[in-house]
Amino acid sequence: MDLYHPSTAKHSVREHWNRVADGLQRLLGESLVCLVARMGIAAVFFLSGRTKVEGLLGITPSTYELFETEYALPLVSPHLAAHLATYAEHLFPLLLVLGLCTRLSAAALLGMTLVIQVFVYPDAWPTHLSWAGVLLMLVARGGGAWSVDRLLRVR
Repeated sequence: MDLYHPSTAKHSVREHWNRVADGLQRLLGESLVCLVARMGIAAVFFLSGRTKVEGLLGITPSTYELFETEYALPLVSPHLAAHLATYAEHLFPLLLVLGLCTRLSAAALLGMTLVIQVFVYPDAWPTHLSWAGVLLMLVARGGGAWSVDRLLRVR
């Protein structure tokens, strides 16, 4: 550190850090980040959807019971809510994995997250906030270069 020019040491540290950050950005890139985000959040919702069905898409009696009691929503019948949630938790994650209709799928799952947060599990905000962060990034940026959206040139 130069005693007469203390800013030069800080300046070189900043420059070094900026070079490291640029290298990480080139190495990881937006494509990998978007792919990992799509796969990670898709897994959360898809696995939740699988707990609601038997076989391909036969909704279990316990699912209907959950939507009548624990997951009860205002203005939506438990039967309809069970079907909507189950189909959404299968369709939108599959679209995210493909990177097809990424923004729409992420927005739909974000809406579902908000409903869960407000009406079902209001104390689970740390989990829902982490889901929302990933979903908001996908809504804002799309599926990235490694997506069907990009192949179809859909923004």
